[in-house]
Amino acid sequence: MRSESTICAPATSGNGAIAVIRISGPDTFRIVDRIFQPATEGKDLQSQLPNTIHYGTIRDKETTVDEVLVSLFKAPHSYTGENAIEISCHGSPYIQQKILELLIAGGAQPARPGEFTQRAFLNGKMDLSQAEAVADLIAAESEGAHRVALQQLRGGFSDKLKELRAQLLHFISMIELELDFGEEDVEFADRTELIKLVREIDQLISGLIKSFQLGNVLKNGVPVAIIGRPNVGKSTLLNAILNEERAIVSDIEGTTRDSIEDTIHLGGINFRFIDTAGIRESAEPIENLGIRRTYQKIKQASIVLLLTEASDHIDMIHRSVEVIREQLEGGAKQLVVVLNKSDRISDKQQKAIQQGIPLQKNERVISISAEKKENIQGLTDLLLEIVNIGSIKHQDVVISNIRHHNALKSASESLLRVSEGLVSALPSDLLAQDIREVLHYLGEITGEVTTDEILDNIFKNFCIGK
Repeated sequence: MRSESTICAPATSGNGAIAVIRISGPDTFRIVDRIFQPATEGKDLQSQLPNTIHYGTIRDKETTVDEVLVSLFKAPHSYTGENAIEISCHGSPYIQQKILELLIAGGAQPARPGEFTQRAFLNGKMDLSQAEAVADLIAAESEGAHRVALQQLRGGFSDKLKELRAQLLHFISMIELELDFGEEDVEFADRTELIKLVREIDQLISGLIKSFQLGNVLKNGVPVAIIGRPNVGKSTLLNAILNEERAIVSDIEGTTRDSIEDTIHLGGINFRFIDTAGIRESAEPIENLGIRRTYQKIKQASIVLLLTEASDHIDMIHRSVEVIREQLEGGAKQLVVVLNKSDRISDKQQKAIQQGIPLQKNERVISISAEKKENIQGLTDLLLEIVNIGSIKHQDVVISNIRHHNALKSASESLLRVSEGLVSALPSDLLAQDIREVLHYLGEITGEVTTDEILDNIFKNFCIGK
């Protein structure tokens, strides 16, 4: 970490009317003063009040590069906790590059990906989970992903962990005090209170671990595989959901040879629909390759839509369901049996077919007409019900980061050993060791316990300028 250096990078990307260049570090004001000429003479930046904006020009010796606005932030009241400046210039790539060259010539260094946020973490402006939330917030492509990232950025997740960690630290200090008086057989840590705390922490951690499935969905979207035999209406359904002619629709069997994917935003969540090749016995090598890929997509999907025709014999529908169940890895995925072309039979017949399908856990059934776009809204409502985003309130903590999930699982395993140790009256030194492990894994999440390797791995995935 170049804590004594001053760094610079564009904070915006792509072509636009305005661009922002960010500078942070001890020499920020000196470096910018060398190239900035304020509109009012004699107003050097180092003597100005913080949190102010100044109009002027960036100059390369006698040549004007651009008219700019310079925003001043003085330590510790800045994003990084250091002296910082943001130069708002015109969006020309040439202008941006020229300003960066002048800053580097004046002593600044190009910032690495995530280095501004890394400095904010190291300077105590945010903890590690909040720093990671910055990247998630930038990458958010849906309301759900934005909500989870913003909640974590505000510290809701880390506040809970820090509170629990503080209580555990109190108990371990009492236990270690007992070790100092080992020969006197005294007990400073109330084991009854510790058992109560362990249960509370276990309940919270278990809830957070369970929330990861939803958090991952909110962050990365929901893959939905549309499967069924040829000509059952898979491509028509994809087009109906997307409300555009995305997939080729034909009466010729085997038209879809490879999977077609597209994403749509529904109820604050991104759903990635995958139209697959029809499942049937075929002697054609290319079609068989498409069918094999269909089975691969089933394994990758969170929700599987099995299309059949509503007029199919009930035994045929049963066989189709049984074939797909074998691909669903122990029933963890959601299966929706979609009775398509329901406009060709009566409502009474539809109801009888739906009631005749013996559904298992994580299975639903619904009738639609993809061609006539009947009950497509009902199907999308069912998908949102399966994801169950409505069960998460705005103030609830949801985790979406795999690093946090793994650390919580490790903390849970250590916590189980603490619980078992309390029940079996484990010696204080061994009990303390298990509690230290819980503290370690909780501290890894917020950055109270970390290594350079972990930090480098996290911040290398940030964009430059953040």
